[in-house]
Amino acid sequence: MKRGKKYTELAQQVSRDRLYPAREAIDMIKTNPVRKFDETLEIHFNLGIDPRQADQQIRGTLVLPHGTGRTVRICVVTTGEKVLEAKEAGADFVGSEDIVEKIQGGWLDFDLVIATPDMMAKLGRLGKILGAKGLMPNPKSGTVTTDIKGAVKEFKAGKVEYRNDKTGLIHLGIGKVSFSAEQLVDNYNAIFDTITRAKPSKSKGQYVKSVSLSSTMGPGLFVENARLRRKEV
Repeated sequence: MKRGKKYTELAQQVSRDRLYPAREAIDMIKTNPVRKFDETLEIHFNLGIDPRQADQQIRGTLVLPHGTGRTVRICVVTTGEKVLEAKEAGADFVGSEDIVEKIQGGWLDFDLVIATPDMMAKLGRLGKILGAKGLMPNPKSGTVTTDIKGAVKEFKAGKVEYRNDKTGLIHLGIGKVSFSAEQLVDNYNAIFDTITRAKPSKSKGQYVKSVSLSSTMGPGLFVENARLRRKEV
């Protein structure tokens, strides 16, 4: 694959054999943007779990202290008084049967779906559509709830879902590269603490095998497997 000049220049500065202190990696990525748009700083965990085993799945949510820097378009599927609740909380799209039919027709102009439990039977027939995009609401991710107002506000404020893929990796955005280093450190620590605490009891051996940081379009830097101490900030 042909790489751009800025990517190549940054890649030449990166040692694949070195573990960088996380703050140093963050500073390198911030001072060497690969693209002109505001890239996302991403964190990637390689975990020592068996993703084929149900009791070793890693999945949950956390609220980033400084948000993601990304505007999340939220679609709420509900009925009755919850419709007004969702609208007042800032949901971008709200409906019930009409939304289900619209999605069935191919509409997917949203980033997240939140639903009340009574609507899940109707959303079930959209499994192939929403499931393929990772958009199917789930209680574990906080997207199936009766507290619509709270859920919408949390996700708008920077709540993110994490889950391992079939190879045991977890990928998450820490925030925008334009964030201050201190903001990125706070978000990094929140994610690192959450993932390390989520170790399944059945997972044996080394749990966090490696951690790397990268911008959206930049090369990855392997970082020390540790939380950033406040004195490093």
